[in-house]
Amino acid sequence: MAADGFQFAFTPEIEALTLPAWEKVKRHVTPMEWRLQAPLIAEINRLKREKNAVILAHNYMTPEIFHGVGDFVGDSLALAKEAARCDAAVIVQAGVHFMAETSKILSPEKRVLIPDLRAGCSLASSITGADVRLIKQRYPGLPVVTYVNTTADVKAETDICCTSANAVQVVEEAARLWGVDRVILIPDEFLARNVARQTDIGIIAWKGRCEVHERFNAADILELKAAYPDAEVLAHPECPAEVLEVSDFAGSTAAMNDYVLKRKPKRVVLITECSMADNVAADAVDTEFVRPCNLCPHMKRISLENIYEALVHDRYEVTVDPAIAERARLAVQRMVDLPPPAKPARYDLVKARHHVDVELI
Repeated sequence: MAADGFQFAFTPEIEALTLPAWEKVKRHVTPMEWRLQAPLIAEINRLKREKNAVILAHNYMTPEIFHGVGDFVGDSLALAKEAARCDAAVIVQAGVHFMAETSKILSPEKRVLIPDLRAGCSLASSITGADVRLIKQRYPGLPVVTYVNTTADVKAETDICCTSANAVQVVEEAARLWGVDRVILIPDEFLARNVARQTDIGIIAWKGRCEVHERFNAADILELKAAYPDAEVLAHPECPAEVLEVSDFAGSTAAMNDYVLKRKPKRVVLITECSMADNVAADAVDTEFVRPCNLCPHMKRISLENIYEALVHDRYEVTVDPAIAERARLAVQRMVDLPPPAKPARYDLVKARHHVDVELI
């Protein structure tokens, strides 16, 4: 029973309504769990229609959220862009707080809700707007490229944003536009180090890290390869460089998803947050997934129950000061206006360029 008394009745009607989602998740959710989840999924989907709402479900959401109630699914920036294009009045962010802020920045006229205010991010919390102002004082004239996994006040101090998929392109474009040979790339230290291995532009980095990806190491990967010699190992560029060096492929969550669906490897390992593999596996039925598991405790604060309560009680609204939002929107828009990269960043050159240093602030 939900906090407000909603009854979880698994009726034949509910079973029929949720059958498409069940077909997606049945390899990862037990029938007993589904009898509790399906009524809530049906009610959430009814509430969305009633309130003209959409749910943005990040790749790291659990399968029943991702496949059961997500209207748009994917990485954080793609979700925010899709929400801005749609005509919904309400956006529910099934993700973490900085993602909800980005959605609000790109959709200022819409009401943005996050089901749990405690859904933060170790990387986003590693730096503040005040920190960026001090960095700009220390390195006057150098452009600041900021990863989208940051708060609105950090984006507001930024010249241009980037994603893990286009970071190399954005760094090189920023250097060209500003007429410099060095760029500040914040806040993810490992993303910055991995980008540095693919460009001749000097990188100044911040010591921010994702608590999920920093826990992987080369020994983990080599152990997996020894145990599963036929498995292809795909790593996220927020991992340490030593992990990418012994992996078969490295790229954003979107790039990893595309790799599996297009190449259809017999066996694969995704070096990222646990739920990513479950969600990709729903569509890659011929691929076996080996699951080394690092959970994101912040993503896992989002549940069907608090998504339901967010819609019922119209909580918790995420707002951004209009002055901050306007400046942050400019940094995001500069990135959006760039032409698509010739191909998504694959971080292949990490295997060949092992000794590229960055200046760490």
